[in-house]
Amino acid sequence: MSAAAAQAINPPSRTLLLLEGRALWELGAFAASLPILSQAPRGDDHPVLVLPGLIASDLSTRPLRGFLNGQGYKAHGWGLGRNLGPRPGVQPLMLTRLRELHQRYQRKVSLVGWSLGGVFARELAKQAPKAVRMVITLGSPFGGHPKATNAWRVYEMASGETVGDRDSAFVESLRQPPPVPTTAIYSRSDGICAWQNCREQPGPQAESIEVSGSHCGLGHNPAAVYAVAERLAQPEGTWRPFERTGWRAMVYPDPSRPE
Repeated sequence: MSAAAAQAINPPSRTLLLLEGRALWELGAFAASLPILSQAPRGDDHPVLVLPGLIASDLSTRPLRGFLNGQGYKAHGWGLGRNLGPRPGVQPLMLTRLRELHQRYQRKVSLVGWSLGGVFARELAKQAPKAVRMVITLGSPFGGHPKATNAWRVYEMASGETVGDRDSAFVESLRQPPPVPTTAIYSRSDGICAWQNCREQPGPQAESIEVSGSHCGLGHNPAAVYAVAERLAQPEGTWRPFERTGWRAMVYPDPSRPE
């Protein structure tokens, strides 16, 4: 998809926006699915930094981080309070947090970002690729103009930025994947961000995984959580695309199917 085509995409419909209440049901489904999710591939104790979405804090990612810690990872929140967008000083603080974890564990850090947190994660990996093992995004609208979401007004109020000032060069720079293995998890029924802009450009180390669910529930959506755990469990340096064989074919649609 070209940059021009990405910028022409509209936000999700009002119906999908109203259906975002599903997030509460997904949280209940996550809790009920823990015995099954615990059968996901286990980790190798490497650090994982989880970044929250717009106006959210580490509280929103606590269920995901708790699960990952139980699966054999060292999962951490970003520790910067609410995500109010790229306000002055936020970017260097995130970079400091990444480098601190990298130094503490003497291992590369995997980055998991929800919504705007995923956009931040991708940019962090571009700045410090030697400290990053992989990037996983959850409903992150890095592939199109900021107005292709139902949250752009909230973004403007929180960040103090005017999204209309973003030109095609800026949008194109966000679309470029970082130089590390990258997985974009998205939902076609996302009521906040246009799902077309939450997909990764296919490449040797880049892929997209589709799940069914809301935007506000992606961080604890059982299918998304399993995919996150499965991706993180890959031995460092041996990244391979997500396999949709067996039961996975029934849960994870082929992202290349027609729109």
